[in-house]
Amino acid sequence: MDTIPIRFVDDHLVIDIAESLSTVRSDGRHLWLGGDETVTIERVTLTAAGDAFEEHVSFPVGDFLPLPEPADEDGVVPEIDIEGLDLAGGYLWFTGSHARTRKRVRADHATDAALARLAKISNNGNRHIVGRIPVVSTPDGPVLVASAPDPAHPGELLTAAALGLSKSTRLTRELREDPHLGPFLRIPSKDNGLDIEGLALVGERMYLGLRGPVLRGWAVVLELRVAGADGQNLVLAPFDDGAVYRKHFLDLGGLGVRDLMADGEDLLLLAGPTMDLDGPVRIHAWRGAARAETSAVVHDGAIEKVLDVPYGDGVDHAEGITLMADPAGSGQHAVLVVYDSPAAHRRQHRHEILADILPLPAARR
Repeated sequence: MDTIPIRFVDDHLVIDIAESLSTVRSDGRHLWLGGDETVTIERVTLTAAGDAFEEHVSFPVGDFLPLPEPADEDGVVPEIDIEGLDLAGGYLWFTGSHARTRKRVRADHATDAALARLAKISNNGNRHIVGRIPVVSTPDGPVLVASAPDPAHPGELLTAAALGLSKSTRLTRELREDPHLGPFLRIPSKDNGLDIEGLALVGERMYLGLRGPVLRGWAVVLELRVAGADGQNLVLAPFDDGAVYRKHFLDLGGLGVRDLMADGEDLLLLAGPTMDLDGPVRIHAWRGAARAETSAVVHDGAIEKVLDVPYGDGVDHAEGITLMADPAGSGQHAVLVVYDSPAAHRRQHRHEILADILPLPAARR
């Protein structure tokens, strides 16, 4: 296992990004990253020597889309909790967690204060977004823009748009009456409530991995199709049977999905605990995921354990994975892993973090 630094600028917009990374996606020599405490998407670039990612640029999502929850009286915009990124069709796609939250309790809280915090549940509209922003190549690297000509369809525009800009377009509205997921919508994420943590696109198919709920040990991946509508609002496009989503139940050994990505017709899934625990953490492959034509229960030979991922005691919670070529130039492919709550050895500087590079087994290279 190798490590590689990711360096961020000293910017008040992303002051916590190095400690709260939640998703990553490679784009040639560049990485796109999201954090669970920001309203920005980050881009960094591999150095010529191939020994670090730097040249950090931050893109506020609110520059491209009207967020449901605006800035408060102090000018603070509630976080989107970006938990998944992918590139497809000229767009960078992203998803918020769609999760409710319960207040943290610290050791210095008095009993009454602790009880009050544990009873407080919040629901932030900015977390309910599944969005896309056009990506344009420039001499300085790819950048996000509000709109751009569509190179695949001359005369048409790529435009920023999203599900969830209003309550009527939220995915969670469609899930309210679902017999499996509906009962978990009001439960906070860390209590096995609904929590989207991963996004991947394969053609017209969009996959959303759920950290929770895990049902009797079965993890859940949602499959959607989205289409444009008026203005910047996306809508769910029905499948042939009229359903607007499919549910896939995966045997990941009792773990939930912490990130996912496409690998041909397979999905690679970062699996970890649903609750507030450290491990175990593994990467699994769902073989032939993109060939599923109905909701499925997936186990046995269709789920392949690819590798184990390191984790710490209260630290190093793996949150994002992406395929990348070995920066050392070996030609072999590997998985880059980024962590939330990084251990001290990953923090050589306040605005720098070490990511892991895990070589893939020979069968998947």
